[in-house]
Parts: sequence; C-alpha cells; structure tokens
Amino acid sequence: MLRAAGVGVGDEVVVPAFGNVEVAAAVATTGALPVFADIDPATYCLEPAAIEAAITPRTAALVVVHRFGRPADVGRVHALGRRHGLLVLEHGESEAPYDETAQRRERAAFLDARLRGVRTPEGGAGHTYQQYVVRVPGNGRPDRDAFARAIRSKGVECRVPVKTPVHRLPEFRRCLSLPETERAADETLALPVDASLTKRDMQRIAAVCNALGGLLQPTG
Repeated sequence: MLRAAGVGVGDEVVVPAFGNVEVAAAVATTGALPVFADIDPATYCLEPAAIEAAITPRTAALVVVHRFGRPADVGRVHALGRRHGLLVLEHGESEAPYDETAQRRERAAFLDARLRGVRTPEGGAGHTYQQYVVRVPGNGRPDRDAFARAIRSKGVECRVPVKTPVHRLPEFRRCLSLPETERAADETLALPVDASLTKRDMQRIAAVCNALGGLLQPTG
C-alpha cells in the first residue's frame, strides 16, 4: 500500500516502536525511513500529539496500529493526516468471532473486578481483548519479570507482549527517547482471557496474581 501510494526513497513514515517490527520493516522495504513516535499509555496506540511532533517536511505517511484489541483514536489521526496532507494507513489485528469476543470481554470484566496490585487495562469503546494486558510496576519491589516467573510457577500462563521496542532493535536503533513506549515495554504483561477458560480457571488466575499483588504496592 505504501508503494502504491508512491512512498519511497527520501520519504519518512511515522510508525510506533511498541511492537510490530513488521510495520517498520515494510517501510524500510520501500526505501523510506521509519520514524518512531510515542504511544498513549492507556491504549498503547500512537499518540496524536507525538505523531505531530515527529512530522517533518519529508513525512509522507503515518501507520497506525491497533493494539491488543483496543482501537486507536483514528478520528484524531485521520484529521492530523488531512491537516498535513499525509497518507494514513491502519494496521489491525485479526478479528475473533463475535461469540469468542463476548467471552473474552466477560473474562476481562471478571479480572477487572478482582485483580489487586496490578494496573488493569482501560477498556474503552470497542475493546475486544485480543490480549488482556496489565501493568506491573516495580516500585522498588518485584518487577514485571519476577511477577511473571512467580505466577508461571503456579501454573498461570502469561506472556510479555513487547520485549524490546523497535527503536532499540539493532536493525532500527535510534538515539531517541520514547518514555511511554519504554515504560510499557518494561511493565506490561498479558494474562489469559481465552474463551476456553472456565470460571474456576479465572478464579485461580485472580487468586495467584493477588497473592503477589500486595508486594507491588509502593512502600510508605
């Protein structure tokens, strides 16, 4: 789509660094330069003000990525694109069947109401919970990785959604600060909300996480 729009050598394309290395790779394949902008800490999608700050006279396009089942603020991004005369492309996740999405939302609501000591995701309109992503801040106590190891040892599957931001990978390394992107990469953890999980499974996930959650509260 970038090539069809005439994007190529000498152009810049604003993309997120929080995951989706394939987006930056697609830009590089056209000969254009991927330019990384920071994310909104609630949605994990590109933050419109950060996009605007990254725009230069060479910017030809923006690629917005919808994350974890939460849609980006496409209205504001498209308005930004129109204002600057830029192509806006959206990169989404595969849609789950309606019944599966409804079940994921039920399980997400269950965890929202019961988890303590971790920051639960902000739902928002249209969130399908392709991944249920919590924040595990360190606060000088067990961090995200220690928390993940501990709950895995109790039989709760979890995964780190983005281990290294794209702007820190060798092939795309940039000397720039993206504080929300870097904080999210350090703190986020995806807990299971699969449609196959039973109520007992969900209760166990909440109990195991809460047994550790108190350790994550700030001292004093």
